[in-house]
Amino acid sequence: MWSPDSWRDRPAQQQPEYPDSAEAAKVLDELRVLPPLVTSWEIVRLRELLAEAAEGRQFVLQGGDCAERFVDCTPARITNTVKVLLQMSLVLVIGARRPVIRIGRFAGQYAKPRSANLETRNGESLPSYRGDNINRAEFTPAARRPDPQLLLRGYERAAMMLNFVRALVKGGFADLHHPEYFDLDWARHSPLSDEYHRMVQTIKDSLQFVENVLGVRAGDTDKIDFFTAHEALHLGYESAQTRRVPRRPGYFNLLTHFPWVGLRTNDPAGAHVEYMRGIENPIGIKIGQTATRDQIARWLDVLDPQRQPGRLTFIHRFGVGRIADALPHIIDAVRAEGGRVVWICDPMHGNTQTTASGIKTRNFEDVYGEVEQAFDIHAAMGHKLGGVHIELTGENVTECVGGARGPSEQDLARAYESEVDPRLNYEQSMELAFLIARKMTNGSAQNG
Repeated sequence: MWSPDSWRDRPAQQQPEYPDSAEAAKVLDELRVLPPLVTSWEIVRLRELLAEAAEGRQFVLQGGDCAERFVDCTPARITNTVKVLLQMSLVLVIGARRPVIRIGRFAGQYAKPRSANLETRNGESLPSYRGDNINRAEFTPAARRPDPQLLLRGYERAAMMLNFVRALVKGGFADLHHPEYFDLDWARHSPLSDEYHRMVQTIKDSLQFVENVLGVRAGDTDKIDFFTAHEALHLGYESAQTRRVPRRPGYFNLLTHFPWVGLRTNDPAGAHVEYMRGIENPIGIKIGQTATRDQIARWLDVLDPQRQPGRLTFIHRFGVGRIADALPHIIDAVRAEGGRVVWICDPMHGNTQTTASGIKTRNFEDVYGEVEQAFDIHAAMGHKLGGVHIELTGENVTECVGGARGPSEQDLARAYESEVDPRLNYEQSMELAFLIARKMTNGSAQNG
């Protein structure tokens, strides 16, 4: 029998150890009575759209911060994030020749799994930083102490961000009539410069065509859907806002539209999968090269026993040098089990590297290389890649190297902000979108 707390009977990985369990329980009780952040009809709508993506009729752009920070919940930061996702999605619409589902990796991505429970500096060991929902990044005993009150701050920050995003979209910010405003200064340094600018003109012409022929304003603000996603890591937090709603069967996680389970918590017999089993939200599972046929069968049987398109998304992450060997076997295993999943490529996590000076980074060419191979492998096996999952920011950070005029290793220290994983900056994100659009356009022409 499933309930929002039935996960407590299973082994739970990556959970904080609060010094005061009574205080933690009190915080969760408070969260249970607070208003939801999203609605059940929004969740159902996303599930319907993802069902179309599973059939190749939609494309998913899932993007945002690696780990959100409370300090970044500001109008400028939020505006820049929405801007880059909107602009990327418009470029991808042209390349994919199909609608794009926009899913922001924000408004709740405040908790992160870590490979070690402790971090050691200069002989001192303290609990690892696990995201602003759990503890603080400063390397002091007080900051690294897990604090349940941060869950309330995370909920409040997520609510404020969602409120502002909805206001932006409804207020006209989502008007896509001026792609010429895209900052393409970086394109002058690329051999594809002319092609990028031709695509921008194509976007503008296409919008004008729709408006003239159909007599409607393309990109009307009330037609743009924006959904949210985060890793459902802190199970107490997730289950506290999991409830029944009037006139719909089942339970909904009302903190986010699209929760996913990460590579460190995707054990089919574990607490995270048990929690996800009982909610009506569309759900994602991160999959790496070690996934076995048995695990895949169990994920499908536990999470999607009816094999319903839109219910389950497999987000695969391997690395540019491993995807060619790993992905075909996983596709075969899903096909053998009758799975009808959405396939999304995460080209970020398998391509993380550390420089000689100890800075974590990713190479732009590796990121695109994995996406490009993902398109080719899926096409060779008879279906379409359903989307991409990108860690990005609308800011001019220097965290990933490469791209048309991206930073070198020597430049990384100039504007490196991430406390956890490196993100693509605005220019790298837009260049990636253009390259993906070019790949999809060429693939469609070859298939046609």
